[in-house]
Amino acid sequence: MDLPVAANILGILGAVCWSVQLIPQIVVNYRRHHAVGLQPSMMMLWACAGVPLGVYNIVEEFNIALRIQPQILTFLSLATWMQCRHYQRGWSVARSLLAVAPIVLAMGAIQASLIMGLRILKTRAVNWPLTFMAVLSALLLALGVLRHYWDIYLHRTVRGVSFVFVAIDAAGDLFSLVSIFFQPQLDVLGMAVYGTELVLWLGVFACGAWYSLLPWLRETWFSWHQHVQDRRSDDDSAQPGPEVEVAPTVIAMHDMPSTTSVFRTASASAESLRPRIITRRGVNGQDEAQRSTEA
Repeated sequence: MDLPVAANILGILGAVCWSVQLIPQIVVNYRRHHAVGLQPSMMMLWACAGVPLGVYNIVEEFNIALRIQPQILTFLSLATWMQCRHYQRGWSVARSLLAVAPIVLAMGAIQASLIMGLRILKTRAVNWPLTFMAVLSALLLALGVLRHYWDIYLHRTVRGVSFVFVAIDAAGDLFSLVSIFFQPQLDVLGMAVYGTELVLWLGVFACGAWYSLLPWLRETWFSWHQHVQDRRSDDDSAQPGPEVEVAPTVIAMHDMPSTTSVFRTASASAESLRPRIITRRGVNGQDEAQRSTEA
């Protein structure tokens, strides 16, 4: 379906989503001066994924937004990775910059050389290297997301997973996927790249529903059911019943300490033995006094 305007708009939305997901994280790391919970391996995998993805999108002549999108992903992922080294490992800013600078140069050189080489091969009808770029980018993106699956498997919980972050990333994949659909030619491999990551993010949502949403729904239903049962019990007890004449009984009372803790003092135990006078109404209406002591 050849709709260049729709393809560009959706591609821009996808690029914005992929940018929005990491920029707030970078700002938060800077303000808090820590990067607790972030996985440097995931950031590096995403940075590496931007290289073959950029090569594929540029050689296949996708819209401008999809060509720029992988470069944004690589740059922001490397910036976040540098923060992880600075805050988690205690590296200085200079050391972090020195570590990331050669990586940026190497990635740029590799991408530029691959773009020129694959364009030549494409004119000669040699397409398998381009297919390999698509598969490699999909694999690296998937490995970055699978890091979440590993944490969920180890801890049996989705605590620490930001579903806002997941939703924004999944939206970026969805917009990019639909953008390819509106290209002059339908590119199945390009759709597979974004579709793979989208499916994995949906799986993270499913894990969230299993480990967080379902227990919450069970607890809410149980609380509501218990509340209904208590209301029914209160209504039944409020109904008047037949009057029953109760014979007077003699009650013997013993003082107990204000707390039944195991850590009672000897004075508290002795005080509980003091005698008390209890008055009861006799059968003939006369008051009788009875002295009760602790046995």
